[in-house]
Amino acid sequence: MIQLQATHKLYERLPLTSDGQFNVTPRTEWIYKQPLLDINPLSHWHGNLVTLQRRNCVLLVHDETRFPLVLPALTKPDFVELNDRFDDALMNTLLKFGAEGSHMETAHRYLRPLQVDTQCSRSVQGTLNRMKEEFDHLLHYDQLNVAEITGYNAGAWLAESPRTVKGRGYLWPHKEMMGLLSRLASRE
Repeated sequence: MIQLQATHKLYERLPLTSDGQFNVTPRTEWIYKQPLLDINPLSHWHGNLVTLQRRNCVLLVHDETRFPLVLPALTKPDFVELNDRFDDALMNTLLKFGAEGSHMETAHRYLRPLQVDTQCSRSVQGTLNRMKEEFDHLLHYDQLNVAEITGYNAGAWLAESPRTVKGRGYLWPHKEMMGLLSRLASRE
């Protein structure tokens, strides 16, 4: 599973089963067939639901690397397919950085269904709040309509900003994620 710690605002909008997962859909059937992992290095994400230009957007950040994903202009069916939207955003945001084939294959190998709860870290929530302000600024400055973008470029743009992590100093999210994927690829 990929653990997603959601804010209460996001958690209340998610159509989850009693065990904190999404129902299997034709788009997500393949990830539910993947073998279980004891430790998944792509796990531990935080998510927040924000409203920008009167549209629901979900911002996600990987705890360890602070790598961001942007899911703009979500509708009710998108929340049902959040597993698929997460996978799509992760893979396409990685492509925006020119991820090599080994990075993409490694990321794909660790994709699993989302397991959602509400145990959030204040440090990561601070990163999510800063991301919201930066994304809002990007939309305003570039005069973008949030309903007309995919979010991949916005995620890549946000990943190029340094993030502070208590006890670790400054991190560059795109370098941290590529480093993590490189380490995982070299193990196999």
